[in-house]
Amino acid sequence: MRILFVCTANSARSQMAEGLARALATPGVEIASAGTHPAGVNPLAVAVMRDRGIDISTHRSKRVEDVPGPFDYVITLCDDAAQNCPFVPARRERLHWGLPDPAASPGDDAARLASFRAVRDEIERRLRPWLASLQLLGDRP
Repeated sequence: MRILFVCTANSARSQMAEGLARALATPGVEIASAGTHPAGVNPLAVAVMRDRGIDISTHRSKRVEDVPGPFDYVITLCDDAAQNCPFVPARRERLHWGLPDPAASPGDDAARLASFRAVRDEIERRLRPWLASLQLLGDRP
């Protein structure tokens, strides 16, 4: 089973989704992320994932074209990627989970961290039942 998460910059939403999915999915599920216009992994995404005990500090931002397919599931996480993503076929299903870009949130570091945490938590709220419905949810609490 192969899953790809896509957003514009591959800096926050898709990186957090990749990290969460790797931590939550059963062994053997291959998970990747990519962007339509990669911009580097956002340090605040790394920080909020570290809060959950998940290290994404070694992740790198990738273009959709640079991630070898095919994928069983392709999940876009922003409207821009859903509309402008180069055609990436999904063998089983293509899904769209439109989420706000935490990197675009205003305010000081505390406010921005809160935005990243909210998006991380929303990804997990969607990811757990979806993986469970496919019988791909592992044992991690």
